[in-house]
Amino acid sequence: MTAGGRATRRTLLRAAAAGAAATAAGCAGGNRSVQVAVVWSGSELDRFRRVVARYPSPVHVVSAGNDIDAFLRARHLAGTSPDVAILPRPGLVTEYALRGWLSPVRPTTEYAVPTGLSELLMTRGQRYGVWVKAAHKSLIWHLPSVLPDPPRSWDELVTRTRDLGALARRGSGPAPLAIGAADGWVLTDWFENVLADLTPDAYDALARPHRDWQGRPVRDALDRLAELWSIDGAFVGGGRRALLTQYEESVIQVVRTRRAVMVFEADFTDEVVGRFRPGKEMPATFRFPSARPGAVGPLIVGGDAAVAFADARGGVELVEWLTRADSFQPWLDAGGYLSPNTSISLDRYTDPVRHKLAGEMRAPGTLRFDLSDQLPGPFTGSDGVGIWRIMQDFFADVTDGVPAAEAIRRATGRLAAAASSAGGGR
Repeated sequence: MTAGGRATRRTLLRAAAAGAAATAAGCAGGNRSVQVAVVWSGSELDRFRRVVARYPSPVHVVSAGNDIDAFLRARHLAGTSPDVAILPRPGLVTEYALRGWLSPVRPTTEYAVPTGLSELLMTRGQRYGVWVKAAHKSLIWHLPSVLPDPPRSWDELVTRTRDLGALARRGSGPAPLAIGAADGWVLTDWFENVLADLTPDAYDALARPHRDWQGRPVRDALDRLAELWSIDGAFVGGGRRALLTQYEESVIQVVRTRRAVMVFEADFTDEVVGRFRPGKEMPATFRFPSARPGAVGPLIVGGDAAVAFADARGGVELVEWLTRADSFQPWLDAGGYLSPNTSISLDRYTDPVRHKLAGEMRAPGTLRFDLSDQLPGPFTGSDGVGIWRIMQDFFADVTDGVPAAEAIRRATGRLAAAASSAGGGR
């Protein structure tokens, strides 16, 4: 979808074809299946299909690709909306509900999520979505043989990056950091973790109307990022090369080619690790480090929510079924799944990494939902627009020698303008 919210011709054709295929599949044999549009592909799509294969009625799953918003708008215009969709941003749930596209849904008594998450899917006192998948977005990955003693604080991370960067410049070792700056969401994840650590209250305030994007908390968070990102030799190939590096390549630089020591990103990084790790050594993780002495680092989570479209046949019932504690057991057994449902016993996690991460998500008072996913309209970010583009330009500035104060002034001005244009903020 473009910044103006229009679906491309390719998206329209793809959505129309998917709608026709889903209708044909659903009508075969006279037993109409429940149609579900999802953002997942590859192994995630296969594992979700294993989940819904246990549903009492047939379920037909369609992968909408990365831009599910454009896909669903095109399906709506064509009159072929699916019964259910899995949405990657709570802002889409609110927008669709206000447009009258969705039916209210109800979770089972086996459904519970951490404080603050449930309210994100409520509109005008009614629930229009339920969380079905979570992402732990406060992790730094490394190989223990390359980094046996990881940094325990922000200051240690900065010091280690300076030391390793100096060695890398002399050709005596890998770069300290890999970063997929070509994907703007990677940079917003960095910003959100720093901001939530420095000023949790300000983080929460920025998700609400009339937010102040030029205030001290935002400037302080950007200043900390500039401190790290501007270190000479911090990134493989330098800042300009990092802006051409996509997320998956940044992971490969750590776990396969070993051109970098550390890479920051979410628990789904292990999907890339599984495809590209050449040997037996498994990467380890540590929490995004805190700048506050002795404090535990922040915990930012993302999530995918299930919604039922208005007048959908069987959609509300399927959404309710997805909130049962045992519905996602096939995905839990296969690995690569982190549930937002705290009613699921930690013993059900066969994957030791996610067993640990699920426990961290249940610690009281530490969790914040991905900020950029809560922002309105095009400000939420996508390729080349919104907060994604603003953070890429800030990264380009600080890695190209622009003084931090000037880079921060430029970024906060653009953030404030984008927030105002999207309906609030200064």
